[in-house]
Amino acid sequence: MKKFVFSFALLMFTVFIVNAQNAAPAEQPVNPNAPEISFEKTVHDYGTIVQGGDGTCEFKFTNVGKEPLILSRPQSSCGCTVPTWPQEPILPGKSEVIKVTYNTNNVGGINKTVTINSNAKTARVVLQIKGSVTPKPVTTLPEKPAEQGAAPVSK
Repeated sequence: MKKFVFSFALLMFTVFIVNAQNAAPAEQPVNPNAPEISFEKTVHDYGTIVQGGDGTCEFKFTNVGKEPLILSRPQSSCGCTVPTWPQEPILPGKSEVIKVTYNTNNVGGINKTVTINSNAKTARVVLQIKGSVTPKPVTTLPEKPAEQGAAPVSK
């Protein structure tokens, strides 16, 4: 009998735990006045850049909501992509830029992302940069033409 009661209690405990994990999380009420972030573009195509060239681009955005927009630290997909963002809250109707600098010292394709987190209705926006970096052209010095009629100097 003790085994039956213990087994029944264990079964009920397991059912309770499984149901607790499957329960839908309570939805947070949407703030109708929350800030909204609107980007002019979310993808920047560098095209082809020469190795060591300027890898900086800007993503302009506007707070189209009714409350100040606060950006938290953007996260880049690698260390070769460095974002710079406004630290102060962006008031409703105001525009700002996020600058992204890609290190163009490595030759090859560019396909990187920067994730922007904020207090906006859409809390996460992913910006993308793409393109390719080609090797720096090798320049050679022209050979100095030999002077005609010059005799070697001997000592």
